[in-house]
Order: sequence, then C-alpha cells, then structure tokens
Amino acid sequence: MTAAVPGYENQRLDEATQEDYMATTAAVLGTGIMGAGMAKNLAKAGFDVVVWNRSHDKAAALADSVSRVAESPADAVSGADIVVTMLFNEDAVAQVMGEALPAMKDGAVWVQSATVGVDGVQRLAEQARAGGVDFVDAPVVGTRQPAEDGKLVVVAGCPSDLREAVSPVFDAVGAKTVWVGDQPGDGQRLKLVMNSWVLTIVGGTAQAISLARGLGIDPQLFLDSIAGGGTDSPYAQLKGKAMIAGEFPPAFPLDGAAKDAGLIADALRATGVSPELMDALRGRFEAGIAAGHGGEDMASVVEAFRQ
Repeated sequence: MTAAVPGYENQRLDEATQEDYMATTAAVLGTGIMGAGMAKNLAKAGFDVVVWNRSHDKAAALADSVSRVAESPADAVSGADIVVTMLFNEDAVAQVMGEALPAMKDGAVWVQSATVGVDGVQRLAEQARAGGVDFVDAPVVGTRQPAEDGKLVVVAGCPSDLREAVSPVFDAVGAKTVWVGDQPGDGQRLKLVMNSWVLTIVGGTAQAISLARGLGIDPQLFLDSIAGGGTDSPYAQLKGKAMIAGEFPPAFPLDGAAKDAGLIADALRATGVSPELMDALRGRFEAGIAAGHGGEDMASVVEAFRQ
C-alpha cells in the first residue's frame, strides 16, 4: 500500500505495468545492512540490478541475487536508469557520486536514500544539478528486517514529474511511500522527525531497563508490565529484549544512531526547538561507541547507562 499527502496519490503497479519496468536498470551504491535488502527486492521486482560497495565482499555476496557486481561507482552507473545511494553519511555519498555522476547517462535519475540531514541533502542536490542529473530526496525508515522484506517506509521529496519514474523503485523496496513535498530536503525533514522518535524510544527503554537492574528488579518485569497497554511499543519490546539478553546483532548500528542524533540536534537548533533531549541521547550513543559497541545494534546503548 502506498500512502500519500492529498493530491499525490500513488498506487502499486499492476503486473502488466511492472512488466514494462523489467528492462529498467537500477544501480545500488552501498550494499550494507539496508542497501543489500533494497538491491535484492529491486531484483525480485524485475529490475536489472547492478551493485557496488566500498568493501567489495559485501557487494560480491549479492552476486547470485543481482545482475552484476560492479568494480567502481562509475562502472555501476554507466548504464543505469535509476541510481540509488545508500551510504553512511553525506561525505561518503558526495565522494562516491563525484566519481559516478560523470558516468551517468542522459535521463538517469539519482535517488538519494541515506540520512544526510536538511543541509546535507541541499549540497547533494546541488552536486546533482551541477552534474546535469535529476535528483530525488528519498530516505527510508526501517532497519535490516524491513529492508530485507521490502517493507520500508519511503519518505520522498521531488518534483511531481519525477514521481512516475521512481515510484516502481519505491514500491519494490517499501510497503509505503509518503510524498512529503516537491523539494530536496522535504524527505529528510520527515525522516529526522521520525528518527527523533525512534531514538527516543531506544534511549528511554535502555534507561528503564538499566534503572530496573539498579533497583534490583528483573527488567523483564518492565516489559511485561507495559505489554498491551497504552505505553507499550513493539519497538520497545524488540529492543528491550535484546538489551536484557545482551545480544546486539546489527539491525541499525549504534554509530548510525549517533550520526542521526547529531543531524536531529542540528535541525532542532536551526528551528528554535530545544535540543537538550537529543544531545543527551547522542551522548549515550557516543559513550557506547567509545566502549566498543559502534558496529553493534543501537540497543547496545544500554551498556552506556552503566556507571
């Protein structure tokens, strides 16, 4: 199902329409936790998918699922109709696209799906304009499992005349598309709002579990007590169980949470909203990274609440 603001309704493609896109080539630059699942689902939807990753082994692991593993960003995008970037931060995206943009063919569209913030996406959009390439601001909400299942939420900002070209991509990787507006930055704005809530849930759950332990209470009693009630949250239950077990396979790594917390705090300051809560959360995320948990799931922030 695709959700949209009024006036921008978008429907999933029927089978006949999807067949029209089977010859469309999509290049995915960045095949980490999120990009790998997105690439697989694009291939399942009938796209001719080419992948590239800075760590070649991560891209090579997709060889049986996609059409081709490229040796460089320029090689990946040279024949692509759609180029999707899913890299760690703005600097990584800008560097990779600096190599890729000159190799993109006329009419190709760049879909930028990494979380880079409002200012960052403006700089990337300018990079696209300088390269003569259409640009779509389309960060995604979700972690490893939704990416693998094709159930991400795409929050997009782009001119209306580009929506038809990129909607099949969004339908392949997501369960829902929200068209936020028609300018680069519109997607990033909603993504920061949504991530501010997600990070707050994770931090609050970690604090509650740590407090329970400090008071000598079984922390599972906290999760059991909120279960099914108005204060319950499936995400709190999911992350809380990981915190109690001390098992943190990365669905969304802690270093990514810290990066996003910084972007959210910057946005709060820029809009005159107090950043104190997000600054405090970022401090705990960074403490967890300093303790060696940066590559683990963000639930590992619970370790940073220990004194």
